[in-house]
Amino acid sequence: MSNPSSPPPTAQPDRARAHPGALEPVTLVVTVLLSVLGAVIGLVLITTLGIAPNTSVIGALIAMLIGRVSFAALSRMRDPQRQNLVQSAISGSTFAAANSLVTPIAVPFLLGKPNLVWPMLGGAVIGLAVDSWVLYRVFDSRLLPATGAWPAGIAAAETIKAGDEGGRKAKLLGLSAVVGFLGSLFKLPMSAAGVAFLGNIWALLMFGVGLLVAQYAPTVLHVDLAANYVPHGVMIGAGLVALVQAVLLMRDRKGRAGGAADGSTVPERAAEGGRAAQHEQGAFTPDVRTVDAPRLRRGLLEGLALFLTGAVLIALTGGIAADMGGAGLVGWVLLAGVAALVHQLIVGLAAMHSGWFPAFAVTLIFLILGLVLGIPMVPLALLVGYAASTGPAFADVGFDFKAGWLLRKGAVPWHPYEMAGRRQQYIAQLVGFAVAILVVVIAWKPFFEDGRVPPVAQVYVDTIKAGLSDSHALTLMVLWAIPGALVQFFGGSSRQMGVLLATGLLVATPQAGWLVLAALAVRFGYSRWTARRARAAAATDPRIDADNDLALVGAGLVAGSSLHDVSQIYKAL
Repeated sequence: MSNPSSPPPTAQPDRARAHPGALEPVTLVVTVLLSVLGAVIGLVLITTLGIAPNTSVIGALIAMLIGRVSFAALSRMRDPQRQNLVQSAISGSTFAAANSLVTPIAVPFLLGKPNLVWPMLGGAVIGLAVDSWVLYRVFDSRLLPATGAWPAGIAAAETIKAGDEGGRKAKLLGLSAVVGFLGSLFKLPMSAAGVAFLGNIWALLMFGVGLLVAQYAPTVLHVDLAANYVPHGVMIGAGLVALVQAVLLMRDRKGRAGGAADGSTVPERAAEGGRAAQHEQGAFTPDVRTVDAPRLRRGLLEGLALFLTGAVLIALTGGIAADMGGAGLVGWVLLAGVAALVHQLIVGLAAMHSGWFPAFAVTLIFLILGLVLGIPMVPLALLVGYAASTGPAFADVGFDFKAGWLLRKGAVPWHPYEMAGRRQQYIAQLVGFAVAILVVVIAWKPFFEDGRVPPVAQVYVDTIKAGLSDSHALTLMVLWAIPGALVQFFGGSSRQMGVLLATGLLVATPQAGWLVLAALAVRFGYSRWTARRARAAAATDPRIDADNDLALVGAGLVAGSSLHDVSQIYKAL
């Protein structure tokens, strides 16, 4: 059986072959058309149902179908690398339109300040651009390793490989996707079960515990966690420790290459099975990272500087100086820049391990912090919108880079091909972002005037208007930050247990906790059973066969759930 982390035979480039370009005429036309589709889907669903689906699987499937057309140069789309460029663009345009652009600009509009929509849109575009740039700079570092789970990326890569190879892999993936789609029809969060087959076991265990506590605390313990700021406090504590851990990684001046930060993910363990065949000069080596500690440090510092620049521009164009003095204005700029960076890192780490990014909840934390600090209404609204523009694109680019990393691992020489492919994916993402910006510029006014706004934006505005009725809010958050910090500290940077516990508490999706724990139990049991059967065959690591199957099942469940989310467009229309 083939390794799920290895590319299909047709995806392995010859030594002299260059990576396909994102701006090749046929690829560019397909990319633009599907990016328009993705932006419209994201815009419609976020303003009606409040969801932003992952459209990468849809993009990959459409690119496969186009590649089967024997007309002109369309057959070039049979190349898995070109399909990967297309899926990168459509998913980027979807999340950019829904999460990074429309949601932020809805905040000042709902606050009765339509004149601030354009300044906020400019700030959101900056946030989106910096978001993707930072991830491009730091992906496959010790902080955000390519060997991390990035579940949606595995789903996209496995879909592309299954379509290219067919056979048992396609059947298993297809069957799992059907199960994921049908389960979603019955309102079950099948993506939660899918990621449990793919990510770090300890991180996902804490995610599942958080989900169960959030689901049953109100009925069993008669405690309203949100009213007591429990999830917010846990995330604050875990997030602060995670930032310290990130700084320590940046200070590693040796820039050592090492194993994955997430040492127990399915993709990495499966990749270890091919190490013996990867000692050929120039071939992929799982112990070597493409981003060392100095580049990680530069990337994050560049991101902070750019976020601060964006905050200055919002302050100047949004007229914040009228509501705040000189010192207050400087403080607002510093808080906005740091909030944008912290927001993207926490959302990115949660997405890498669990496939879920709690962007709404983390933004709400900064909103509450702004209320505690007494920031006036308009500056606070712009702060919230700016923070909300970061994170989702950061996570989505990570998913797409993970998919490309899996598809390119057979290249020889590997490193230049991987870096060239990653650069072309980034260009494809920028095309998707540009399309999303154009769609939002055209569509936001008729959508908002028709009352179609993202529900989360309404929550932000209602919270801003209501203010903090509980004078002990800060005390409660500080109190609950202590256990969050302890869990994150003892779990270590490789597991992000505190961040994932807080994510589960904040997401609070019904039944998701049971599905996560059940999938983890199946994963553990199946691995043990496979190991028992393969114990006599000492030639290979028995974990690899189990991980191959589990990766396909997990990817199929995520893909099926994503297809269901996209299919909800008929409800919105």
